[in-house]
Amino acid sequence: MASLRDRKRARTRQALVEVAAELFERQGYDETTVAQIAAGAEIGTRTFFSYFPGKEHLVFPESDDRVHAALEAIDRRTPEDGPAEVLLRALRRVGDDSDDMSGRLAALRLRLIREVPAVQGLSLRIQLDAQRQIAAHLAAAFPERLDEVRAAALTGAFVGAVTGALQVLLERAERRDDPAVVQRAVQEAVDAALAPWFSGAAPDRSGH
Repeated sequence: MASLRDRKRARTRQALVEVAAELFERQGYDETTVAQIAAGAEIGTRTFFSYFPGKEHLVFPESDDRVHAALEAIDRRTPEDGPAEVLLRALRRVGDDSDDMSGRLAALRLRLIREVPAVQGLSLRIQLDAQRQIAAHLAAAFPERLDEVRAAALTGAFVGAVTGALQVLLERAERRDDPAVVQRAVQEAVDAALAPWFSGAAPDRSGH
């Protein structure tokens, strides 16, 4: 059970994210200052930096959680699971636990990635770091099926499928208002994209 201090930090962190999203939408990213965000969450500007390195990081509050979900799914695999199955399980878990990938903040994130160089740069860095971590974990977990190159290819296909599907889905206002609909559509799209990698479908490292 989390301590009182941990729960308080989690509430403050969430308040910062919510205040930032509201200000970014209302007055623009460049026009919003760290001081304004901190004041909205009722903390000092110095304290803000104990939660986030900069305001661009507020757009990606759960990126580490998504990576951890993927690594945990790999670690908890069953003998019947293939690498694609564990990635899809991680995606379902992330969707069940949070609407970070399919709700209001997700739509704002995609817009800011297109419009703000600092957000775009951080997005690429987060994505590349996540792909490297997940690919390395997959290669270690499935040495008979994946070498480093195949693991990187599968992880890239997975991340690309999720990102591509979200870009289209979150641009449609009628879908954006229902995170559950977006999440189901993303899962269906990723299922289709990774079909060649399902257990028994993808060749092993020997090419058989």
